[in-house]
Amino acid sequence: MLSFSSAIRIFLAVEPVDMRKSFDGLYAIAANQLGENPLQGGMFVFSNKRRNRLKILYFDGTGLWVLAKRLEKGGFTWPRGADAAGGKLSLKSEALSMLLGGIDLKHGMRKAWYEY
Repeated sequence: MLSFSSAIRIFLAVEPVDMRKSFDGLYAIAANQLGENPLQGGMFVFSNKRRNRLKILYFDGTGLWVLAKRLEKGGFTWPRGADAAGGKLSLKSEALSMLLGGIDLKHGMRKAWYEY
C-alpha cells in the first residue's frame, strides 16, 4: 500500500491521456495543460479514456518518478467536480489512497472491480 503525506498537493487530470507517455510527455501535460510546475513537488495523476489505467508523475527533489497501475477488471471512478478548472481536480492524499484502493469517490463506497 502506498501512503502519501497530507502536505503534498495532488492534481488529477480530468481529460484522458495517452498512456504511452512517460516522463517528458506527462511533464509537458502537467506544465502546459494543467498550468502547474511539476518540479514544485506536486503529484499528478493521469488516466486513460477507459479509466482502467493510471499514471502518477512525482518529483521527489532529485528526479521524476512515474508510477503506473493497470486494473485487470473494472475502472477507477471519481466525481466530475465543480473545481475542475484548468482541466484538473485537486485531491487530498486520503482521496488518492482511496481511489487507488478501489473506493468509488463518487459514492464513497468500495466498488466491485468488474463494474464501471
